[in-house]
Amino acid sequence: MQATDLLTVGEVSERSGVAASALRYYEAQGLLAATRTSGNQRRYPRHVLRRLSFIRAAQNVGLSLDEIRSALAALPDGRTPTRDDWARLSRSWHERLDDQIAALRKLRDGLESCIGCGCLSLDRCAISNPGDIVAGNGPGAVYFPRALRGAAPHHG
Repeated sequence: MQATDLLTVGEVSERSGVAASALRYYEAQGLLAATRTSGNQRRYPRHVLRRLSFIRAAQNVGLSLDEIRSALAALPDGRTPTRDDWARLSRSWHERLDDQIAALRKLRDGLESCIGCGCLSLDRCAISNPGDIVAGNGPGAVYFPRALRGAAPHHG
């Protein structure tokens, strides 16, 4: 690989819109690979831009970094996903997206009567939790639609 095929952290960050700190994190998580110069500076192959697009799209679907790592590991020789790879991998995400869309519609349709339980009608509120009785159902917002509890893109 020629030096002109390698990009600095700053160049990858600027071209991809991904913060340099996230690039280093993704590398530490095994999602990206970089080479090092004699001065120990990272250099990324140009194709890392497509891999970052894949990571971002998968995060927007709601996949965790572990799920993204597994998807990328399924590719031969750790290569960047092709259009066919994307089509094959993304087919398995349709049901997840359908669930998220249904949950978002339910959330949207309920916003007029309640927003984060700021309502004034605790006797008919669907998420009222007197005495914290819902704590036995597990951590987090248990009344929030399951498909949306972990849907926001995150780093881990």
